[in-house]
Amino acid sequence: MNLFSQLAVEPTHEQIYPGAILMRGLALAQDVEFFAAVEGILAAAPLHHAVTPGGLPMGVMVSDCGTQEGFRRRWDSANQVARRMGPPMPRLLSDFAIRCAVRSGFPRFQPDSCHINRYQAGTRLGLHQDRHECDMSQPIVSISLGLECAFMLGGLQRTDATKRMLLEHGDVIVWGGPSRMRFHGVLPLKPGHHPLTGPYRYNLTFRKVA
Repeated sequence: MNLFSQLAVEPTHEQIYPGAILMRGLALAQDVEFFAAVEGILAAAPLHHAVTPGGLPMGVMVSDCGTQEGFRRRWDSANQVARRMGPPMPRLLSDFAIRCAVRSGFPRFQPDSCHINRYQAGTRLGLHQDRHECDMSQPIVSISLGLECAFMLGGLQRTDATKRMLLEHGDVIVWGGPSRMRFHGVLPLKPGHHPLTGPYRYNLTFRKVA
């Protein structure tokens, strides 16, 4: 990770596909505040291993915050730990997610759920779609904190070719509209250490679930 390049360059606005926008460094100005908010969420809703819809444990550890309606519809509701109600979403985070959506052409985004993934060396996330939300006209807003990762954004079929991009600390990617159902995933995380998050990458994804 090149910390100098991150701190020296102004946030960018790059269209990956129609409806899919990458904004590098957009969260850097508030990264300490955002991570403090994440730590507060995790104190109230400790990390646990995600479980696939088929009941298999995953390597990535997760937590959530949001509204009661959002919690009732979470995709991993079969997990007894995940069925517990988590804390409300901090206004600091929801306001930023809304601003990111507006910058990406989605002015009506009102997230009711923030899903937190924590990755460590070797952890990956296979190609998948976010398909359990009620309103598919609402985008997904994703913020990266900590170690860099190789993010894959593909097509509407699992077998479609993917674009791979390096997501670094402070990067934000939004996908919605014609890109809302694109398959996406994360390649195995490489070992490292970040000054703010230590040996981890945290990914915050904001959604309109209920």
